[in-house]
Amino acid sequence: MQTEADYYALFEAYQRGELAAGARASLEARLGAEPRLQQLYQEFLDMTGTLRGYGERRRTRLKISALHEAMLAAEATPVVETAPALTHSVNPMLRISRTERKLREFWSGHRATIGVAASVAVLAVFCTLLGLDLWRSAQTGHSLAGYTMLRRELDKIKQTQRVINAKLDGSTPLPVNPGKFGGTGFALTADGYLVTSAHVIQGADSLLIESRNHQRYHAETVYSDVKHDLAILRIKDAKFAGFGRLPYTFKGGQADLGERVYTLGYPREDVVYGEGALSARSGFGGDTAFYQVSIPVNPGNSGGPLLDGQGNLIGVLSGRQDDVQSAAFATKSSYLVRLVDSLKNKQPAQPYHMPRANQLLGAGRSQQVKRLQDFVFVVKVYE
Repeated sequence: MQTEADYYALFEAYQRGELAAGARASLEARLGAEPRLQQLYQEFLDMTGTLRGYGERRRTRLKISALHEAMLAAEATPVVETAPALTHSVNPMLRISRTERKLREFWSGHRATIGVAASVAVLAVFCTLLGLDLWRSAQTGHSLAGYTMLRRELDKIKQTQRVINAKLDGSTPLPVNPGKFGGTGFALTADGYLVTSAHVIQGADSLLIESRNHQRYHAETVYSDVKHDLAILRIKDAKFAGFGRLPYTFKGGQADLGERVYTLGYPREDVVYGEGALSARSGFGGDTAFYQVSIPVNPGNSGGPLLDGQGNLIGVLSGRQDDVQSAAFATKSSYLVRLVDSLKNKQPAQPYHMPRANQLLGAGRSQQVKRLQDFVFVVKVYE
């Protein structure tokens, strides 16, 4: 099995034109057909672009520093007279060259400007390094400064022989371990598409979807939107017969500040309910693609649905702020609706039939939760 490093080496050879014609055509065909490989290639381009930018800023800084040192050395060197060597027939006085005189005049008139330029170059280097660190953090799902994404590491638990020998389709045994990472997902359509957070599935070799009654299905990534932390999955097991009619609808507009909201998720093996209010119409750092909600959340809640009191799905839980109690963030459902609309033009293996009727409207909260929990799942990531 190829590692991420193997793929990066392949991408580098592709960029340099070092691949043979057959290998190049094969890679281009895979890039057009495999979403996961497309994502890896885009991450490679983002990373190498950042590193090239850093290299350019570093070279600029070194050039300015070298010029600065040369001018300082020239100022400190006195002009002296010396006796000519016997082989010289020109004026024996050592003179300042015209080029050096121009450099001294330039340095005297622009000393402050060059100092500022050098400072800007140094600042650019540090900003680039910080940006590279943040980019790596975003790609790996690790905590940013003051922000924690809610993918959880699954415990290694002992399983009985009956579970180990269970089959998904009569031929494929379940993995012995419970997976490396986990999060929450929920049904997008009745015929097998689901939604979760992009950081939950980052780096996955395979995915397993598990319902509250422990039904398990293999899934694959259809599309990943890292910027808005959204991912669309599809169940690929032949025995899958569908989720049934989804009881909720997806809100395309904005939710109201102060509105009561709730969520279901899997920060543990059993489904967990949480409720609160929509406390801001922007997310961490003022990001308008997210809501802030006052709901206590934990690792494993990522990808869970956020609903209003009428049973409309208004967001997808993503992360929390470390230094503020009960400050969680969710991608707005309007961005999910736009993503699905944009993907319809690409015509997936099956079209997206999103629900149009809200069956939760008018029901009490306990009845809403009872009907909702059959459409919320554990997402297990295997690497």
